[in-house]
Amino acid sequence: MGSAVINLLAFIVAISILVAVHEFGHYIVGRWTGMKVLRFSIGFGKPIWTRIAGKDNTEYCVSSIPLGGYVRFLDTREGPIDPEDEGRAFNQRPIPARIAVLLAGPAFNFLFAILAFWLLFMDGVPAVRPTVGEVAPDSYAEAAGLRSGEQIVQIGETPIMAWDSAVISLLDSLVSDSRIPMTLEDDYGARRSVVIEVPGEAAAGLTEPGVLFDGLGFMPGPPPVVIGNLREGEAALRAGLRDGDRIVGIDDTPIADFRKLVEVVQARPGKRVSIHFVRDQVRQSAIATLGEQTVNGEARGFLGVGMLADNIGPVKSFVSALEQTWAKSLFTVEMLVRMLTGDVSIKNISGPISIAQYAGEAAERGFGYFVNILIIVSISLGVLNLLPIPVLDGGQIVYQLIELVKGGPMTERAQILGQQVGIFALLLLMSFAFYNDIARLLS
Repeated sequence: MGSAVINLLAFIVAISILVAVHEFGHYIVGRWTGMKVLRFSIGFGKPIWTRIAGKDNTEYCVSSIPLGGYVRFLDTREGPIDPEDEGRAFNQRPIPARIAVLLAGPAFNFLFAILAFWLLFMDGVPAVRPTVGEVAPDSYAEAAGLRSGEQIVQIGETPIMAWDSAVISLLDSLVSDSRIPMTLEDDYGARRSVVIEVPGEAAAGLTEPGVLFDGLGFMPGPPPVVIGNLREGEAALRAGLRDGDRIVGIDDTPIADFRKLVEVVQARPGKRVSIHFVRDQVRQSAIATLGEQTVNGEARGFLGVGMLADNIGPVKSFVSALEQTWAKSLFTVEMLVRMLTGDVSIKNISGPISIAQYAGEAAERGFGYFVNILIIVSISLGVLNLLPIPVLDGGQIVYQLIELVKGGPMTERAQILGQQVGIFALLLLMSFAFYNDIARLLS
């Protein structure tokens, strides 16, 4: 019950934020281009909170159904307007202004993603390169020669620094030509290339949600011990270790993850140990005398290191934010196209139930995870709203372009037909989304 409540609350918060961002884009650009805004609503249905403000007496409200929102502009097609408002109706403004207003909603979703990425990158990005975990016998991964504990440093031509980019590159390579070229690095810093080959008929099945790693035959492993934040005067710094070194062993004990590092170090208070690490793809060793701390009356060893975080500064963080938003937007478009062609499973279409689950889980894991979910959903909203479906922004932009070319608006009959086609397409999309949500709940 508690989890369901968290999921619901997280969903409402997430959707409300992203809808507010999207609709604010329409609203503010509409005002900038001289249009009169009658209502700005977060949610649909009956308003549960209303405020009237501004020289135009705009109605700002929060409505009872938190599944969207809208901005209502003055429009002569909805009835007569006051003489003092002549020229301020949406359909009376120049076509470029109307297109700018329609584009502003998706644009603000992309802008939100850029700013959210920037916030995360400014806070520091953990330098956790993906690691191969358990490799299943008789799998595509085993046939390719993957080994547990190796780091994934490149997929195709793309350098890999985190699991989100790894998953995108894995799927991209899989659906492109059913093969995944990878560069791996072992504990000694040696690199090698492998190729995971997947038969074409099996590739689409591996694009279903939650199937990729099981289908390929390997699981994500624990992150390697790449150290940073070395403390002045403590054992690691005295031994000559640096930020970015990857610890792979202490004495004769292999170190695969930070949990093992803590366990081994704490068991050796004040002891002289040999630390084995990889720097610049070269395995090295250093002698260190561990520090000693007393916790609850128990002596514990202390090395004086933390996880490396890449603090790249405001300018580089902003450039990285732009690159990440562009890459994820292109990937979303590619996935949509490949769903239409059958190369990617339509089970990837998610509805409000799945979004609520993802948002709830992310909220429980912390602020950074929740922001990442907001980024993904915001980019998806931006891309989907640009589709040329009449009831979406993209479809309305097509209407404006047709009017620009032919010198007048489309006939009422053509617009009604377009709306009917758009509603049918949206209902079809929503049906797939809800079916997938329910199927996931029952599986």
